[in-house]
Amino acid sequence: MMNTETLNLNSRAAVRAVGMQALMHALGPVGMARFFQQTEDGHGDYTKEKYSTPEPTWENLRADLERLDTLPS
Repeated sequence: MMNTETLNLNSRAAVRAVGMQALMHALGPVGMARFFQQTEDGHGDYTKEKYSTPEPTWENLRADLERLDTLPS
């Protein structure tokens, strides 16, 4: 872990790196992931988007798969 006495607080990258190390040390990988999930703001209007987008049909899905299959690799 980085020595916090020599940490450049003006460097966003350095502060982020030390913060990530501290979270990993304190919470472990699963706890760290859960922490990020809880603090994520999200965006958009889920309800509006959910009901404004038509449900896909089997024909649409099949056409999308066929189009993807013809894309160059």
